[in-house]
Amino acid sequence: MSAIALKDVLDARERIAGAIHRTPLVHSETLSSLSGVQVYLKLENLQKTGSFKIRGACSKIFSLPPEEGRRGIITASSGNHGQAVAYASRMRGYSATVIMPEGGSPVKAASIKGYGAELLYCGTKSDERISLARRMSEERGLTFVPPYDDEFVMAGQGTAGLEIVEDLDGVSAVLVPTGGCGLISGIATAVKEKNPSVAVFGVEPDGSDSTGISFRAGRRTALRDINTIADGIRTTIPGELTFPVVQRYVDDMLAVTDDDVLRAQRLMLERCKLLAEPTGAVSLAAMLSGALPDRFKGKRVVALVSGGNVAMMRLAECLARSC
Repeated sequence: MSAIALKDVLDARERIAGAIHRTPLVHSETLSSLSGVQVYLKLENLQKTGSFKIRGACSKIFSLPPEEGRRGIITASSGNHGQAVAYASRMRGYSATVIMPEGGSPVKAASIKGYGAELLYCGTKSDERISLARRMSEERGLTFVPPYDDEFVMAGQGTAGLEIVEDLDGVSAVLVPTGGCGLISGIATAVKEKNPSVAVFGVEPDGSDSTGISFRAGRRTALRDINTIADGIRTTIPGELTFPVVQRYVDDMLAVTDDDVLRAQRLMLERCKLLAEPTGAVSLAAMLSGALPDRFKGKRVVALVSGGNVAMMRLAECLARSC
């Protein structure tokens, strides 16, 4: 049995209505010519807090009884989910604590503090900071808002999938950056239950491909080492709740190199005037690198641009590397 269904995504849309943007879905002639498919970009980099994460954070936090929320919220995040939780908590008047990795993005850290949350640091891997957040949740009586492995979070992320199938007639495939699988599990549920003929692909950097390895093995499989510029999807293992949804609905997992990601990031900025963080460029990278199966040549394909929160110094480094 799947952790969520279409009804959960529809309920999430009602719950978060007015708190998020319905983000644009734009066509690029240049990227279409370069990739051989009709490229449409779902611009979650233009979402509130700069990424799709606000969808899931609002869905979870708005579902809490007020007496629970007032005791405080805690989460673990590479940055984007932390910003979203801090923002959503502030909307409800709740205090929030966010645990980020050591050496995490300074622009994301600044936003988290700017939204009024307490910011702590722990380790470099997702399981390290999630473990600490769960422990502090029990010790302090705080509500833990998972970054991906939660039904309300998954359903909230799935609202982006609803928008895609409603806004684009004749869509053949949707490509989604994949880490812990909260985003792809929600989108795949929405897309496949609305239109089963639409293919859904997860995309990962080849240095952080825990979901692809797990998908091919038929079971959740942890990585020992992670090495990718895409800091938003440095995840050692897919979620317990999310991975069965991936197994049920996702057509396949695709892998790209960091060089592919940096080229896609640069092209979006140069040719489309759109700023994406490396994680946000992963799906487009799969189209441009030829990772997408040939049967989609000439077809309408959506690349979800998951976020645009990147420090200017980091952006300069990425652009220099992509030359």
